[in-house]
Order: sequence, then C-alpha cells, then structure tokens
Amino acid sequence: MKKSYEIIRGLREDKDLRQRDIAEVIGTTQQHYSRCEQGECDLQTRAIIKLADFYDVSTDYLLGRTECRQGIDALNQSVVGAYTTGRLLTEVLSLNNIGRHAVIEYIGLQKLKEKVYETRE
Repeated sequence: MKKSYEIIRGLREDKDLRQRDIAEVIGTTQQHYSRCEQGECDLQTRAIIKLADFYDVSTDYLLGRTECRQGIDALNQSVVGAYTTGRLLTEVLSLNNIGRHAVIEYIGLQKLKEKVYETRE
C-alpha cells in the first residue's frame, strides 16, 4: 500500500492544485504542507479530517490503511430502504467465509440476470 504522504500528494496533483491551495484548506503554511508531502512530518488530526472532507475520501484512505477511497458519505448512503452501504458491509462481514462466498456468488448471478434483461429490451 502507498504511504500517506504519497496519497496526499497524488490527490492534490489529480486535482491540479498547488501545495499553497491545500495548505490554505487545512490552515497551515505551504512549507509545512510540503514537508508533509515529502514524509518529513505528519499532519494533525484536524488537517486529516479536513482533507478527507475536501477530497471526499475516508481518513483511513488518507492514512494508507485501506485502498477504499469512499468517504463517510458513501457509507451512510442508502442502498435500499434503511440499509446503508455501511450497514450492508457490516452484515456481509459478519458472515463466515461460506456465507461471504454465497453473497458474492449471488451478486454475480444477479448481475448476469440483469445483463440478460438488458439485452431483451
């Protein structure tokens, strides 16, 4: 997995922003932010949260703890009725391996079924 300083630099570059722009977002100097992007110092918790909100990614993604970029808004999004993405993930992860494989197999079958219906239309 990538290091957090590689992730924050990549996110900034993807949006064609300058270090000064991001420093303003998180309330620090360009020099301090530059050192963070080089891995010489760490961002404060408040800065990490601001960056996560700014880029719409999770703090765990910024810290290099996961490859899942989705932020908290995606986890709180309704999938069906009261089921949010986060609740659905929690339910699937609570299953044993056999149950998880069954869910993945069912998803594959459902995708195939939808593809068949699309070709009929």
